[in-house]
Amino acid sequence: MQIYLPDDLYAEVKSRKLRASELFQEAVRAEIRRQKLIDAANEYLAELIAETGEPSPEDLAWAEDFVAGIKAQLRPPAEEPDHQSHDHRSRKAS
Repeated sequence: MQIYLPDDLYAEVKSRKLRASELFQEAVRAEIRRQKLIDAANEYLAELIAETGEPSPEDLAWAEDFVAGIKAQLRPPAEEPDHQSHDHRSRKAS
C-alpha cells in the first residue's frame, strides 16, 4: 500500500524525524475504533427507539438545551477585551 502526503506534511514528518509508517498505523487503528464506537452507539440508539419509540419534539428540544449547557461549561472562559485587562488603579479626583 502506498500513501500520499502533501509536501508540507511530508517535510514536517521528516523534520521531526517521525516514523510515517507507525503514525499511519496508529491513525488507522484510531479511525477504525472511532467508527466501531459510532456503529455501537447507533445500534444502541436503534434499540432504545425500538423499545421506547421516537423522541418527541419536546424531548429533542430538552436534549439540545442539555447538551448546550454541558458545552457551555466545557468551553474555556472568554478572554477579556484589552481595555478591561489593564491594571485599573483608582485615581484621586483633583
